[in-house]
Amino acid sequence: MPIQYSEILHYIFNSFPMYHRIGSAAYKEGLENIENLAAMAGHPEKKLKAIHIAGTNGKGSVAHLLASYFQELGWKTGLFTSPHLIDFRERIKINGKMIPEQKVIHFFEKYKEELANISPSFFEMTTILAFDFFAAEKVDIAIIEVGLGGRLDATNILSPILSVITNISLDHIQLLGDSLSKIAFEKAGIIKENIPIIIGECHPETFPVFENTAKLKNAPLYLAEEYSGELQFGADYQQKNLAIFFKCLELFEAERRKQNEKHYYGLTVLQSYTLLKNTIQNLHQNTGFLGRWQIVSEKPFTICDVAHNPAGIELVMKQLITLPHNHLHIVLGFVNDKDLEVIIPLLPKDATYYACQAKIERALSTEELFRKLSQSNFNVIKVSTVLEAYNQAKTNAQENDVIFVGGSFYVVGEFLLGKREHCKRYSN
Repeated sequence: MPIQYSEILHYIFNSFPMYHRIGSAAYKEGLENIENLAAMAGHPEKKLKAIHIAGTNGKGSVAHLLASYFQELGWKTGLFTSPHLIDFRERIKINGKMIPEQKVIHFFEKYKEELANISPSFFEMTTILAFDFFAAEKVDIAIIEVGLGGRLDATNILSPILSVITNISLDHIQLLGDSLSKIAFEKAGIIKENIPIIIGECHPETFPVFENTAKLKNAPLYLAEEYSGELQFGADYQQKNLAIFFKCLELFEAERRKQNEKHYYGLTVLQSYTLLKNTIQNLHQNTGFLGRWQIVSEKPFTICDVAHNPAGIELVMKQLITLPHNHLHIVLGFVNDKDLEVIIPLLPKDATYYACQAKIERALSTEELFRKLSQSNFNVIKVSTVLEAYNQAKTNAQENDVIFVGGSFYVVGEFLLGKREHCKRYSN
């Protein structure tokens, strides 16, 4: 009897250590495993023309913008991101379409013995699956998002045509270091010999780290300029990511023009503007972009966002309070390694909070989040699950109120999955 995709999925989730489930215990330091996996698969990473993107926040947004742009150009575009929100296959896409179930089955049937011998982490296994798929499908370009850090990340076996570091803030300090400069050192690990590197922000603690590494590697270093033009990308906080995206295109097109490659079109200003406008307007349709200032309902106005560290949450909350509203209802849950002492002061006081817990081992308990918010004199309701929290917020909200769902990828993922299943029930 042929193996079913559901069996493979069970095998993936139960045979490989997953960071989102067990945290740092799943993190395998060093590149030995991924190098062995690459050799197993015939070194697919060497067959890819890739852009490699690291950073604390914004790397997913920049990756999706780039993928949308190349799709608008007509290129066959691979996109590798993490984590997934609803479906495992979201992580690996070509032209916005998830890797087919049959391709996943075939990969694990083909390499089951070798995978058992190498014993990779979940992310290492997923990375080589993506590289193998992109190489086999002969994509024109692969947009590759770093999983965690950079220097020791499984994706770092790539030799890209361009590297990007969006920004640095404190996150995953137990693995990457407890200062901005230490984290910057880990992210700077993606800088390669003679390969251009774009830095999204100039911070006095981190930029010297990037400068020094770039000099050592003889890598041309570029800084993204601020963008204040009329093109908009979702929430105001996304304008920084738009600026990084534009810098990527500037370098990419300059290089194509210099090399007179077949893919360079010599676009006029008007054609370029139209292309960029379509890139942004068609982003969701092109790439399946989810969970970044995503509007899911108009009345009451409901949005979700995966911001999950202090820097990201601060930006999102500043944007949230600017929305016209009578009252805010905030459905919130975190993983257990987040520093709530830093995060809680960033949250608006004038709101009703619904403390909840995602269905993963690393989730911060509802009770702990409720206790912390209560101690800080927030108006907070304790609810066990994400969907129960959202439904209670929806019941309490008036037409002119705003509902926000966030705090972690896993809270947003459960919320979106619940919304999708609800819609399916009523459409059948």
